[in-house]
Amino acid sequence: MVETVSCGTERPDTAERSLISKALDARVQRFLNENRGRWYDRNVPYEDGEVLYGLILKNGYKSALEIGTSTGHSTIWIAWALSKTGGTLKTIEIDESRYRTALKHLKRVGLQGRVDSRLGDAHRLVKELKGPFDFVFSDADKEWYKQYFTDIDPKLVVGGCFTAHNVTDPFPGIEEFLNTVSLLPNYRTSINRASRSGVSISCKVSD
Repeated sequence: MVETVSCGTERPDTAERSLISKALDARVQRFLNENRGRWYDRNVPYEDGEVLYGLILKNGYKSALEIGTSTGHSTIWIAWALSKTGGTLKTIEIDESRYRTALKHLKRVGLQGRVDSRLGDAHRLVKELKGPFDFVFSDADKEWYKQYFTDIDPKLVVGGCFTAHNVTDPFPGIEEFLNTVSLLPNYRTSINRASRSGVSISCKVSD
């Protein structure tokens, strides 16, 4: 069974949007700062959240996918960036407790309207999603990174990026994934080491 939560809002005028954006920024930043040292349950560190946020803003990404919501730290960083580009995020979590907690966090910071949260098995759901996507963040089962990338590649637009977490950690499957993406002629892969876990960034330069 797959559970989906998606919310939408009417678009206010320009002046009102500016005020809403400033209020949202303050709300999100305060929440992230207050909880900076409390994201223990399979979440990214603060520094890697900043990396994801910066990538989305720099490239103007609007159609994002996150594989592995956990309790929503990276989700908030991604959705916050998308609130500035006008984009939306689909995120997948298999654990119901973490999924429910993430929903609460997103509502608390006011970003629930940017996120389509799905409870289910990413092994199946990633294959079923139609795309296209211009930004993907993988932080689920590491031994499946290569398969996630294989399933997403046809749905990732040229100019888009597939990012993955914990790529400098010795998890099974990481080396195979990195070897695969590094050898592809139509991708340019680098590793951001803002934290000790590392984020790989594989940008699609051609089909």
